[in-house]
Amino acid sequence: MPEGRRRTAVVTGGGSGIGAAVGTALAADGWAVVLAGRRADALDAVVAQAAGGLAGTLEAVPADVTDEDSVRRLFDETVRRHGRVDLLFNNAGTGAPSVDIDEHDLATWNAVVAVNLTGAFLCTREAFRVMRHQDPRGGRIINNGSIAAHAPRPRSIAYTATKHAVTGLTKATALDGREFDIACGQIDIGNAATQMASGASVGAAQADGSVRPEPVMDVAEVGRAVVYMASLPLDANVATMTVMATKMPFIGRG
Repeated sequence: MPEGRRRTAVVTGGGSGIGAAVGTALAADGWAVVLAGRRADALDAVVAQAAGGLAGTLEAVPADVTDEDSVRRLFDETVRRHGRVDLLFNNAGTGAPSVDIDEHDLATWNAVVAVNLTGAFLCTREAFRVMRHQDPRGGRIINNGSIAAHAPRPRSIAYTATKHAVTGLTKATALDGREFDIACGQIDIGNAATQMASGASVGAAQADGSVRPEPVMDVAEVGRAVVYMASLPLDANVATMTVMATKMPFIGRG
């Protein structure tokens, strides 16, 4: 990397929750962070809240990960501003209503696939394009998987299927990236205290059909974990990491 240039990260789904926490943690660690998401007002709010005291920078660039042209513009704009991309945190994701499989409509299925899988692929493709050609070459991609990449909750077929697919995307990217000094790993997160996971502390569906409250953890711990993964030299990689609320019912689920 050129002397004096900050490491540059792109964080998708940066307007709230895990994306906001990770983007802020990276900026505090000295990174130049581009927060991407569909809602400009949410991105701006994260930037404003984190203003001051950061060792790096935090910037908002609205983008829709399901739109091929929008994703291309996101990475082109990042390169225009910062000259390179050292890290992509593929975080944008969405869920679906909890319904039986035979009641799951195609439109909802397609919407979840578009964000969780196709969006991750489009961002990976653009990051890969930049990383293989920049000088110095290479970079790192970290995909936000989920505990659902290993064990589903009841009535979550679209979310679970896409998160299992993200694991395949991670492994394929890690393999194909070797030639170009591109590392790829995955972080699987369980019960971080975000709006998306807020229901867990009230009552989450269990495999035995019951609904019970589950412990949650501070989302800031996810930020710390991603900062560690991102801090490694490119000849070292965390292939998979699980960070979760210690007492959540995952180990032994079902």
